[in-house]
Amino acid sequence: MRKIKEVIVVEGKDDTVAVKRAVQADTIETNGSAIPRYVIDQIKLAKEKRGVIVFTDPDYPGQRIRSIIDKEVPGCKHAFLPKNEAIQKRGKGVGVEHASSEAIQQALQHAYTTNEEVEEVITHEDLILAGLIAGGDSKKRREKLGQFLKIGYANGKQLHKRLLTFRITKQQFTDALRYLEQEGYHD
Repeated sequence: MRKIKEVIVVEGKDDTVAVKRAVQADTIETNGSAIPRYVIDQIKLAKEKRGVIVFTDPDYPGQRIRSIIDKEVPGCKHAFLPKNEAIQKRGKGVGVEHASSEAIQQALQHAYTTNEEVEEVITHEDLILAGLIAGGDSKKRREKLGQFLKIGYANGKQLHKRLLTFRITKQQFTDALRYLEQEGYHD
């Protein structure tokens, strides 16, 4: 079983159980999107001592938690789980706790570090030209692009920020677009 050096931030106990089933790691639980100050302080300390990987559910509350942590503790790594890998087998639940060990391992292996000082490489116009914004199939294309790049699903505005934040290069972006074309998601 692979050992993760960084402390993994998850939303709750069930997520901790799923992560520990997949890898050897320590976790910090936020217990929801209203993150208490003491939890932020724990995350800051963990980042200083060992590093942190934020690994939240692929939904709005999970994104909200990421944003809060990014603001309070900049420079953490982020791991993203595709929504289709996090859907409860019988029910409507979406979350890390429903993912397979393989999906969790894959997401953690591709964790990205955020950086506040972002140099624009991929432009808003690039996203429009690629059919990722304002097109009939743009939502599905963004979803597949996020899966390919391991950065998760985002709306158009969030996608641009995420591509810049995680320093996705023009070449990585071009490779992802080529993948979309091969999979039949034409702009």
